[in-house]
Amino acid sequence: MKRTVLSCIQPGEWKFYEEDLPSLKQGEALLKIKKVGICGTDIHAFGGTQPYFNYPRILGHEIAAEVLEVSGHGTIEKGDLVTVIPYLNCGTCLACRTGKPNCCSSINVIGVHSDGAFATHLIVPSKALLKASGLNTTQLALVEPLAIGAHGVRRANVKEGEWVLVMGAGPIGIAAIEFAKIAGAKIAVIDFNEERLHFCRESLKVDAIINPSTEDVVTNITNLTGGDMMEVVIDATGSKKAMEAAVAYLGHGGRIVLIGLQKESLLYSHPEFHKRETTLMSSRNATQEDFDWVLQNLANGTIKPENYVTGVILFAQVPDHFTKISGIKTLIDIS
Repeated sequence: MKRTVLSCIQPGEWKFYEEDLPSLKQGEALLKIKKVGICGTDIHAFGGTQPYFNYPRILGHEIAAEVLEVSGHGTIEKGDLVTVIPYLNCGTCLACRTGKPNCCSSINVIGVHSDGAFATHLIVPSKALLKASGLNTTQLALVEPLAIGAHGVRRANVKEGEWVLVMGAGPIGIAAIEFAKIAGAKIAVIDFNEERLHFCRESLKVDAIINPSTEDVVTNITNLTGGDMMEVVIDATGSKKAMEAAVAYLGHGGRIVLIGLQKESLLYSHPEFHKRETTLMSSRNATQEDFDWVLQNLANGTIKPENYVTGVILFAQVPDHFTKISGIKTLIDIS
């Protein structure tokens, strides 16, 4: 069986080609890809700025697919619509043994460390499949990025009534906003993009929006919180400047969670960091628990996919449109 793939040969260069698929092994599933979300990781990889990355690489890890063949999975059958947990873990390292497969020491992320779903077909381990009856391919393609946000909020242990500042109102930041709201927090959002800030205010009903290009962030947060500052700061920008500024926005005893990924070293004033007894955490990928939480909230309508998808392009259009993508989330229709 042949498949068509779109490979990022090197930064800034795409190539379509056909290749033979290998025979399916026990414990694997053959998927027909229906839709794939375009992620910041894909954009950074195409631009040559993604850590942990080698070329050539077939991108794509936000997956909605139909099962064509499957073995080694008791509940998923041929014809089912599924999404994929794209973080393949070893199962034996310290992280895996302690319930943290999302940060496995030899993790293999589909579309990053191994080839992904910018393709008509894909073979994955059957154990990576998740089915949710009643969800469509658009919803399934959103599960993985939503799980990233859900994991960051869970890492922060957000509580009802707390002030949470989300830095960056892209898809991951918006996912963090959604799950912090579900936890009962008050939400402030920082972004330079007025369109995204407007979306957060009007569609997500956040409590405050701040544009650092026109407003002083510290003054705004001081006024919002009566001088207490933020109990939680979540970075979804990957910006070194934003990450380093987080301490100034944080209240004493607060928590910083870095979902965004930065290639460079981060520098903090230790007196400012220390006097707050700051808790600083990274948030990498997501776990089965996060995926299940996302599926539950999509199924019950708490999270509405129309809030996210602002564009759909065909597979053949990717090379011409990839660098022109705007809005919140663009999906590739491969069906």
